[in-house]
Amino acid sequence: MKRRVVVTGIGAISPIGNDAPTMWENAKKGMNGIDFIKGFDVEGNAVKIGGEIKEYDLEEKFGRKVLKRNDKFVLYGLIATEEAVKDSGLDFAQMNTDRVGVYYGSGIGGLETIAAEEDKAKEKGYDRVSPFFIPSAIINIAAGQIAIDYGIHGMVTSAVTACASATNSMGDGFRAIRDGYLDIIITGGTEASLIPLGLGGFNVMQALNKSNDPSCASIPFDENRSGFVMGEGAGTLILEEYESAVARGAKIYAEMVGYGSTCDAYHVTGPDPEANGARKCMELAVSDAGLQVEDVDYINAHGTSTPLNDKTETIAIKKAFKEHAYKLNVSSTKSMTGHLLGASGAIEAIFALLSTKDDFIPPTINTKTLDPICDLNYTLHEGVQKEVNVAISNSLGFGGHNATVAFKKYRGE
Repeated sequence: MKRRVVVTGIGAISPIGNDAPTMWENAKKGMNGIDFIKGFDVEGNAVKIGGEIKEYDLEEKFGRKVLKRNDKFVLYGLIATEEAVKDSGLDFAQMNTDRVGVYYGSGIGGLETIAAEEDKAKEKGYDRVSPFFIPSAIINIAAGQIAIDYGIHGMVTSAVTACASATNSMGDGFRAIRDGYLDIIITGGTEASLIPLGLGGFNVMQALNKSNDPSCASIPFDENRSGFVMGEGAGTLILEEYESAVARGAKIYAEMVGYGSTCDAYHVTGPDPEANGARKCMELAVSDAGLQVEDVDYINAHGTSTPLNDKTETIAIKKAFKEHAYKLNVSSTKSMTGHLLGASGAIEAIFALLSTKDDFIPPTINTKTLDPICDLNYTLHEGVQKEVNVAISNSLGFGGHNATVAFKKYRGE
């Protein structure tokens, strides 16, 4: 018999809030977290805006020694996880952590460390790079460091599926609990690639918006959209087997009920124009949850504000949900946060599950003129107070990776 899985803790650091409650309240208000980049000199760059973390002193939090030994993507993951663990009320020091796991992803990992050490190597020689270079750069180190900090001895792993990394990590963790392999999982994703090299790399791919106007840059579903806005941050969810959570009197945010994952197998960066991979992914998540498509009230769309993604995802939603596609609410919170790449799925899953808790659908801001092909019931400009029993979150990554997770309102039973 499959076991139930619930969310008992959340944590986040994002462009619209350095903790989960602040982030959610700002999302509900439609706050724009996109601004001109202040973390490095963008004078010579075509793109000068991004979704940066604001007013957070990493040195004050961790100390200079830890900063020197860790890439920011690891530190962001630790910040979000510390909040989520505290929120959950779990004390891993008093537990048998053989039944606890960490499933924590990143799309790129320690890009800032790689860029800095390459510069140092060219100047001083390759034998002079930091001994912390490799352990700071490898993607799995965020999951590994979380496990070290909390003494987690169960399965510890990282999905690396570009912008679907966090969502695949959450979905894989969900299955591990549901199928009886583990009882508690720390899951989510982190990214800190908003650096000159990352910005330049995505720009030359023609993936980024170049307007340099924060008020009309990330505009999902708009006919004038021209690219996404890079963001940074991390999100963490504590997934727990239902009986375990109830037995200890845990606060339960929502029930995680379904997961789907597919691959377009079409192109390294472009989505399949027929959208069958994304369609099937959503259908699998809904079916996995034991639900009908008519049960879904809200979709937190991948909604990157790129010409191809928004068009293709809209087609996929129409194919998967048919007539109901025009009745459910759809929004893209990337309009507020920018695109957090491998961490985006975790942040957006938090938005989706909180929509079921608070019966509130966060808005897509700044979109002014809908593309005729994007003709669904998008929640624009202002959030909507509306009963949300089931919400899903989509993540669609380079390489054709598609992942969808589904959450259901928890009613105390």
